[in-house]
Amino acid sequence: MSRDGRETRYEPADACASAAGAAAVTRPAGDTLIVEDLQTWFFTKAGVVKAVNGVSFGISKGEVMGLVGESGSGKSVTGFSVLGIVDPPGEIVGGSIRFQGRELVGLDEIAMRQIRGSRIAMIFQDPMMTLNPVLRIDTQMIEAIRAHARVSRAAAYARAREVLLKVGIASPDERLKAYPHQFSGGMRQRVAIAIALLNEPDLIIADEPTTALDVTIQAQILYEAQKLCRETGTALIWITHDLTVVAGLADRICVMYAGRDVEQGDVDAVLDHPMHPYTFGLIGSVPSRNRRGRPLHQIPGMTPSLLNLPPGCAFRARCDRASDECHREPPVLEYGCDRRARCFHPHFEGPS
Repeated sequence: MSRDGRETRYEPADACASAAGAAAVTRPAGDTLIVEDLQTWFFTKAGVVKAVNGVSFGISKGEVMGLVGESGSGKSVTGFSVLGIVDPPGEIVGGSIRFQGRELVGLDEIAMRQIRGSRIAMIFQDPMMTLNPVLRIDTQMIEAIRAHARVSRAAAYARAREVLLKVGIASPDERLKAYPHQFSGGMRQRVAIAIALLNEPDLIIADEPTTALDVTIQAQILYEAQKLCRETGTALIWITHDLTVVAGLADRICVMYAGRDVEQGDVDAVLDHPMHPYTFGLIGSVPSRNRRGRPLHQIPGMTPSLLNLPPGCAFRARCDRASDECHREPPVLEYGCDRRARCFHPHFEGPS
C-alpha cells in the first residue's frame, strides 16, 4: 500500500526488463547529481577500509532520496564524498560524482569551496561540526550568506532571522546574539539546519539531522524540507537508519550494506515489496510487523568487517537464500522498471 492509500502494483524485475526491452535503464538517472561506481577507501595501519565500494545513484531536481543503512554501511561517507570533505587517510580512489553535469572528483579545493555551502550544503548529525563555539550565531550566519552572495549585512541579517523562524526558533533577534553554548543540543541542531538553508542550495545532504530533536520539532523540520524541495526544486539526500522517516519524506530510497548499494527504487515499491534479503529483513524487523507477544524478528549475524570483506556477496553469511553462486562472485545491480537489487536470489513477494 502506498503512502496515499493507493494499491501499489508490483511486477518482478524480469517482467519489467522484458517490457522495457532495449529502453531499460543502464545508468543512474538524475539531472542534479549522478554518482557512478563511487569508491572511497581509508588507508589505515590495520589495512584498507573499503567504506564505500562501488555505489551508484542519481537524484533529480526537487527529488528527495532516502539513503538508508545501519551504522558502518557507508552512507555518511558517501555524503562526505559528494561534498569533497574526505580527508586522509580517506581517499576517493574511483568512480564519478557529477553535479549538474560538472565532475567533482579531482576538482581543486578553491572550486569546491565555491560550490560547498552555496550550491551543495550539508547538515551534520553533530551540530558542532557546523557551528564555531567562539562566534555568535549572527556572525556565523551572516558570514555564510556573504561568502557566496554580494548582499548588505542588513539583508543577510534579515535572511538569517527569516530562516531561524522557519526551523522553529522563537525570538530570533535574541537568539542571533547568542553563542552556541547557550543553546540546548536540539536548538543547536536547528541552527545548523538553518545555516544549510540560508543560500537555498540546489542539493542538500542531511546526515540524520533530526536524531536529537523531539517528535514535534522533527515533524516541523521534515515538513520544511519537503516544502523547500517542492517550492525551490532543491534536491535532498536524507541519510538515516529510520525507515519511518523515509516512508513519509522520500520519493526514492537507496539501501546500503557493507559499503555498497544493495537496493534502489521508488520508496513505496521498495518498502511494500523489498527485493534484496537485507531490505526484506530490515522491514520485517519493524515492531509493527511483528505479532504482539512474540520476539521481534532479527537479521542473524553481524555486518562483516570492511577491512576484510568476504568474497562474493557481503550479506551471504546472514542470508537464508544464499547459494554457491553467492560465495563465488559479488552480484551486480540489475536494472528494470526503476528497481535495482544487488542479489542473485531476490524476493518477489512482500514481507510477511
